[in-house]
Amino acid sequence: MPQPPLIDVSALVHANGSAAGRAAAAQQIDAAARRWGFFYAAGHGVDERLIAEVVRLARAFFAQDIVQKMSIPMSAGGSAWRGYFPAGGELTSGRPDWKEGLYLGSELPADHPRVRGGVILHGPNLWPAIAGFRETVLAYIDALKALGHALMRGCALGLGLPESYFEEHGTRDPLLLLRFFNYPTRAVPQDVPAEWGVGEHTDYGLLTMLWQDTVGGLQVRNDDGWFDAPPVPGTFVCNIGDMLDRMTGGRYRSVPHRVTINTSGRDRLSIPLFFDPDFDTLIAPVPGAGPGQDDSGRRWDGANLQSFQGTYGDYVTAKVGRVFPQLRDGVKGRAPG
Repeated sequence: MPQPPLIDVSALVHANGSAAGRAAAAQQIDAAARRWGFFYAAGHGVDERLIAEVVRLARAFFAQDIVQKMSIPMSAGGSAWRGYFPAGGELTSGRPDWKEGLYLGSELPADHPRVRGGVILHGPNLWPAIAGFRETVLAYIDALKALGHALMRGCALGLGLPESYFEEHGTRDPLLLLRFFNYPTRAVPQDVPAEWGVGEHTDYGLLTMLWQDTVGGLQVRNDDGWFDAPPVPGTFVCNIGDMLDRMTGGRYRSVPHRVTINTSGRDRLSIPLFFDPDFDTLIAPVPGAGPGQDDSGRRWDGANLQSFQGTYGDYVTAKVGRVFPQLRDGVKGRAPG
């Protein structure tokens, strides 16, 4: 069965990567971004020992009882949208997902201007009382940030742009959001109208880098229908977000994906990191991009992404308020549009 391609990105990751190697990886990313909107990144350079420790800590967190996990609820994270939510507590397209999660991100101090201003998605994390959790997770965020910059260099080269294009247009200080998701294998309760682990959706920003365990369940839709994106050891599953689709006039595609209800007999763990533009980045077409055609007919939400105008903050604020409606009214930053 077809599945997104596997790409060796090591030449983009390492400073001494050859020009030919970078060009080859960029060409493959370009082809995958146009055809699939997804690819597997091999040769990513992230220390496997660090990954293993993050996975261990994530499993330790979810193994706690609900009282311990709810000691750091998302309601305590305020406009930073950090903390834990129980299974069924997050919505996709208005319906609950059958997963539980811990929301984390770049660590910002309380006196940071955006934290003082209550700008959503900016602030301190809520850390569980597990030894080494904070230090290890922050090291992992830094490692995935470096990988994100490398992959965006590949995207720039694939588009015929200077390698530094995206860093100079919104990602010098990217918005980084890390999620720990646990998909319980227990049956969905009758009072939770969940049909999917995660319902059909697209990601909001530029690039998502996902670690997933061996259980599987991720599915991707392209023009030919739905396909599995099974786990491939030693890789991250990467996908294009809405803003990169918009910036390239639809050349790079932000495609729908979903996760099936977990019936494997053991819990499924996934850890995505979202590498997104700075909140105040004005989203504009890259050089050489066409105006983009109305794409509402192929979009899961029926929206014309190519008509969006504004900053990334404008876009993401309108989106996240629908995911956790119980927190929306408490946001002090920009109101959802």
